[in-house]
Amino acid sequence: MARQSISLTPPNDEWLKSQVDNQEYSSKSELINDLIRQARKQQAEIDWLRAKIEKAEKGGFTSDTKEQILAEAKALVNG
Repeated sequence: MARQSISLTPPNDEWLKSQVDNQEYSSKSELINDLIRQARKQQAEIDWLRAKIEKAEKGGFTSDTKEQILAEAKALVNG
């Protein structure tokens, strides 16, 4: 794994410490990696929605049913 050195503001450092102290995570590194994974997943969802909106704006209507669109959205959210 790559090692990084980062600086944290005191409130952020305290929050990270509290999560580890509460045994939510075993280390700050584990927590930060989880936060990054969540942010990446959220960005993928945003990108998917943005692409759908752009397609709709350019193409008008879709032949997909609402059930198909919902299933695709749920698949993206659930990984």
